[in-house]
Amino acid sequence: MSILGKTSAIALMLAMSGTMAHAQTKAKDIVIVHGALADGSGWHAIYDILNKDGFHVTIVQEPLTGLAEDADATKRVIDAQTGPVVLVGHSYGGSVITEAGNDPKVSALVYVAALQPDKGEASGQLMGKFAAPNDAMRAATTKTSPDKYFFIPADKFRATYAADVPEAQAKFMADSQQQLAEKAMGTPLSEAAWHNKPSFAILTTKDRVISPELQRWMYQRSGAKVTELAASHAVFVSQPAAVARVIEDAAK
Repeated sequence: MSILGKTSAIALMLAMSGTMAHAQTKAKDIVIVHGALADGSGWHAIYDILNKDGFHVTIVQEPLTGLAEDADATKRVIDAQTGPVVLVGHSYGGSVITEAGNDPKVSALVYVAALQPDKGEASGQLMGKFAAPNDAMRAATTKTSPDKYFFIPADKFRATYAADVPEAQAKFMADSQQQLAEKAMGTPLSEAAWHNKPSFAILTTKDRVISPELQRWMYQRSGAKVTELAASHAVFVSQPAAVARVIEDAAK
């Protein structure tokens, strides 16, 4: 073989090697962590889209009893994956993936209208940083006593949480909401995985639970790649295709 031929063959082998390496590092496992006042059932449409596109999707059903317990539930699911893993968190679930996301299997973090605390910050501490429209959430949200779990009264749920979701579906969400332990919002994070992992974020501009200004501030601080959607806090229900696109972008 001529020198030119050998050079071309080597170049081809190197190109193929690079392509194979890229294919091997592309994430196929997606782990989704739902937020407070919800459960994994709301992610069914996104689950279907991602599965159709060739991804293996697992949804964590965290107990919402405390940050440590919720992070442990997430870590158990990550452990069951082959990796690399795209770790997705909605709302309070953003705090959970921030705490649990330093696992070496995790290749990227996706924050969907989510909290993104730093190490030493508590979720509730961040919620107080920008008042509006969090005042609407505080007015609509009550907590039981002595258990101290948060929930939104059913008659206020749609306006507060899911204004762009059909009424019947929002009613189901209200009647099936999973309450959040108050201590979960008061526990400072011991880890902040976004310092070490690439972050992607969906900023919901019509959110009445987590202020869009707070979302923008957090995502700018972390250097996340931001996609803005004109959506309520329930964007995972109202715009599943748009959310799935961001998750698939993170998998690349």
